[in-house]
Amino acid sequence: MPAWSPARVDERRARDTMTRAKWLLIGGETLAGKEIRELVEDRKLPIDLVLASAEASERILTESDGELFVIAPLDAAAVGEAAVIILAGATATHILAREMVLASKDGPLLVDATGALEDLPEARLCAPVLDHMPSRGRNLIYVPAHPVALALARILKALKATPAVESVATVFEPASERGKAGIDELHKQTINLFNFQAMPKAVYDAQVSFNLLPRWGEDAPESLAAVQSRIEDELASLAGPLNLKPSSLRLVQAPVFHSYVMSVWLRFESTGVEAGAITKALAEAGFEVRGNDVEPGSNSGVAGQSGITISDVALDRTNPRACWLWVAFDNLRARADNALLTAAMLSREVKR
Repeated sequence: MPAWSPARVDERRARDTMTRAKWLLIGGETLAGKEIRELVEDRKLPIDLVLASAEASERILTESDGELFVIAPLDAAAVGEAAVIILAGATATHILAREMVLASKDGPLLVDATGALEDLPEARLCAPVLDHMPSRGRNLIYVPAHPVALALARILKALKATPAVESVATVFEPASERGKAGIDELHKQTINLFNFQAMPKAVYDAQVSFNLLPRWGEDAPESLAAVQSRIEDELASLAGPLNLKPSSLRLVQAPVFHSYVMSVWLRFESTGVEAGAITKALAEAGFEVRGNDVEPGSNSGVAGQSGITISDVALDRTNPRACWLWVAFDNLRARADNALLTAAMLSREVKR
């Protein structure tokens, strides 16, 4: 891991800013929730992380993927004792938690790690690594930026000395962005194809296995276009204060389980673009930059790792002002990193 990386920033800031307080994690059994739990444990962050559920009437011991953990009831007492509530589960539970926070006397910080409540007027976009943080306010919802929007904004900022006047990103969406249901559907589709059986399509309403898709089926409960719109809106919000021109992007569903990969094209104002200078600027900004003599970043290669890997920085042979980047990062780890750092920074602010 490089000397400077989002993981090291997250850990250092969290240690410096958090006291041992009670935090509620709603959706601890989800993929995103599990990642948050593991980061808190692995980094020995000074908090008491309590898993809570609206379905539990009392503390229960449950199991998920062979792992045992305790879930507490999500009630007024639990909300009143919490300093922070992190939302990583179902939208309906998030809304219930929101109502409990509004009814409490001293509402805890509410961090929506999924972005499900982002459209509410009380929601505030957060990107601590870009110093894009709202002031602490009562009854607000703090939404860590989407990992793709944050990654692209960081890349554009790193190259601000010779800013890109145009950038285009093709982003490959992993199944884990749809949670365990998305992974299970991709897995079952793959098996059923080999066995010449009908494919489940509850999540995507389309064949994802062995396919690249620009959209999901009409009966899918979510829309890939809506996900892309969210990323575009957030990227514009992050790039604006930095005087950066947001990337144009296309989101494509990929038949992979974990991690984002992106093919990014950048065009600069002047000729004479040098791959070495771009590589140096990105490395100094904390990215793990790999040369052509090293295995490029990949979905499987970055899974379980913090930070962003950039590989194969190459000049565009048809345009002397442009270059290509290959970008890879773990989507679940990025969400967990951003959620914990957001909560840590806001917790520090409230102590001032």
